Amino acid sequence: MVAGPCSAESPEQLLNTAMQLKEAGIVDYFRAGIWKPRTRPGGFEGAGNKALQWLKDVKQVTGLKVAVEVATPVHLEECLKNDIDMVWIGARTGVNPFSVDEIAKALKGVNIPVMIKNPVNPDINLWAGVIERIINAGISEIYAVHRGFNTYEKSAFRNAPLWEIPIELKRRMPNLPVICDPSHIAGSRELISQICQQAIDLDMNGFMIETHYQPDKALTDSKQQITPAALIDLWSKLEFKTQFAKHKSKTEKIESLRKEIDEIDYQIINMLAQRMDVVKEIGQLKKQEKITILQIKRWNNIFEDRLNLGFKLGIDRDFLKKLLEALHQESIKIQSKE
Repeated sequence: MVAGPCSAESPEQLLNTAMQLKEAGIVDYFRAGIWKPRTRPGGFEGAGNKALQWLKDVKQVTGLKVAVEVATPVHLEECLKNDIDMVWIGARTGVNPFSVDEIAKALKGVNIPVMIKNPVNPDINLWAGVIERIINAGISEIYAVHRGFNTYEKSAFRNAPLWEIPIELKRRMPNLPVICDPSHIAGSRELISQICQQAIDLDMNGFMIETHYQPDKALTDSKQQITPAALIDLWSKLEFKTQFAKHKSKTEKIESLRKEIDEIDYQIINMLAQRMDVVKEIGQLKKQEKITILQIKRWNNIFEDRLNLGFKLGIDRDFLKKLLEALHQESIKIQSKE
């Protein structure tokens, strides 16, 4: 658990928050942003270097380890001078490989844990690239932080979770802990609990939660911060789960169903291969007869017919829509080569 305010605002704010979190007994690192470039000028941009002394005081009084976001090698150097225990690379910094590379070079020969938030763009390779650069710098203790992604789609969340991306990251890097930042995904404190439970259900490895002793008065991101008391209450209500069933009979049943899924998957893949063979043959005939590849009227009929069938069978409409569109795009690509 990494918890603390979005921004370090004053020595009193940090100490009050940190002491309440210390009493909770569930926090591993106390976080606070001290360099806060805003989307537009004029907002609170952090207390800067003087807040490093405030964090040192927090460490001395509470014994909590402290974490700070860094965006430049100078930030990192100041953190190391002031005994900061862990740093993180933010979502905006992660989109720029030049900035990440500069930080990675500054990290060489340094022994400090690093958290890496996903870049704002929903791009798994961009996130993995940041992680790889920090690994190449020789940092052994690394955590990925899932904080959601910027998209143009309307959503109840500030940043779309797009859980498939952190899941894919865990598949690619199975030994890398992935921490969930529900505060930035939610954008409002009312949604934090459900995101935390979803993260647990998907076997994420920890949390970074913005916590402030007076969140409504916070100078940044006030709507998504919660009080230490609310954090304790949230923690007590989460349902923690394991990867294995308690009873042998249930484990055996799950394994049996998984084998059934495997067999169905093989059937689906074989049928997809058959479908593409037919698509290829149609493409050859279209080329011989000088017929356009795209037949929009037929495609519209297929699209509606399959969606209606899927609805009757209980298949999610959005999922089926994406599947059909992917099949159609692949079919056009295959016929374009003929």
